[in-house]
Amino acid sequence: MSKAVAPPTRHIAVDLGASSGRVALGTFEGGKLHVEILHRFPNGGVPVRGQLYWNVLGLWREVLHGLKLAAQHGEIQSIGVNSWAVDYGLLDAQGDLLGAVHHYRSPRLDGVMQRVRATLTDQAIYNATGIQFLPFNTLYQLAAEPPERLARADKLLMIPDLLHFWLCGVAVTERTNASSTQFFNPQMGKWATELLDALNIPTRLLSDIVESGTTLGKLTPEVERETGLRGVQVILPATHDTASAVAAVPAEGQDWAYVSSGTWSLVGIETPQPIITPRSLAENLTNEAGVGGTNRLLKNVMGLWIIQQCNEVWKLDYADLYKQAADVASGSTIDPDDARFLPPGADMAVRVQAYCSETNQFVPQTPAEITRCVLDSLAHKTAQILRVLKDVSGQAIRVVHVVGGGSQIALLNQLIANACGKWVIAGPVEATLMGNLSVQALGQTDLPTLRQVVRASTALKTFSPNPQP
Repeated sequence: MSKAVAPPTRHIAVDLGASSGRVALGTFEGGKLHVEILHRFPNGGVPVRGQLYWNVLGLWREVLHGLKLAAQHGEIQSIGVNSWAVDYGLLDAQGDLLGAVHHYRSPRLDGVMQRVRATLTDQAIYNATGIQFLPFNTLYQLAAEPPERLARADKLLMIPDLLHFWLCGVAVTERTNASSTQFFNPQMGKWATELLDALNIPTRLLSDIVESGTTLGKLTPEVERETGLRGVQVILPATHDTASAVAAVPAEGQDWAYVSSGTWSLVGIETPQPIITPRSLAENLTNEAGVGGTNRLLKNVMGLWIIQQCNEVWKLDYADLYKQAADVASGSTIDPDDARFLPPGADMAVRVQAYCSETNQFVPQTPAEITRCVLDSLAHKTAQILRVLKDVSGQAIRVVHVVGGGSQIALLNQLIANACGKWVIAGPVEATLMGNLSVQALGQTDLPTLRQVVRASTALKTFSPNPQP
């Protein structure tokens, strides 16, 4: 008798990024995953009276629209949401949103990290959390909250957990996003409440931490009426978008690193356990939870954000811009993590030029020259971080996997290969969606199996190191 072929299963992934969002349908059939984008929509900060907020209710409206489209595709097994990290919503005792949701680039955070680090030593914070010191970490966002607002709040939910709550009525925190807050202890697997206590932040706001792959329950009747979906389970993916992307890195073996390339560039390796040492603290490395109990040792780099902000003024086609940049000789470099590049603004190109001038380098003038400067800088920063990761972990790195939107930029992939002196494998572009969908469909299946599905479903491109591109 011939072996019965498993019927296809369909799942919905919601991927919320800092500049855009997508609702996608994933179909698993014959050991492969097909991804179809059903709905795209813009996202970004909303400035109000000198502060910056997320239009989270607008995002919810767009998600519901995407789910209506998905309902037209037949039976759907599950849905899961991932998003950027660190930001959150506060709920009152009735489960209603308590005011607007702050944006991590909001000026309200100016100087807060420094004040917290004056209260709690760097060693105490890092030993408890293993998280990179970044001025927008959730720990500092909560420290910036007015005490009376925290007193009115009943629960804190990270952005994807908030949407899961609206979808099915269950309020929990998925581990990968919890690990980004800088008040989660990765060695003990629980909240580092002593840090919040020291800052007089009420720990009653925290919800239970659960694993990716957990089934929360079915869509609420209200969501079913609004979307036309019936009997769909809400299953937690790795809710931190980078964790979903890394789960879909099409790697084999252990001797590889990844670059999750988009608005941010996340450069890291997978380790079996957190690495929290004086050296990792000195290098400001971060330890974040991954799928299947893994640890992601990495560093956040500003990424394509700088070019995106420049192009808000230039209004150029990105493909043309990168093609022109490839025809420009390498010249100046910047530190993409310089604090001047963090805030949004129409003067981003001027900031790049000012950095080059202050460091006595050639000052790029044209969009192509500025873009080449930024891409060269990202490649050099990637190589620098990989050297540190190798030294800190003791793990060999033979190949670098570039996933996400930046994997489409051939020039960037080649520059990374050249700077690192290692082979670069580019793709999948939709790594975050594929990781989200795969965890929903396969649960806590071992990562090699999940990554085998990704390799079978993706056309990859390879770049060999060349000292003279």
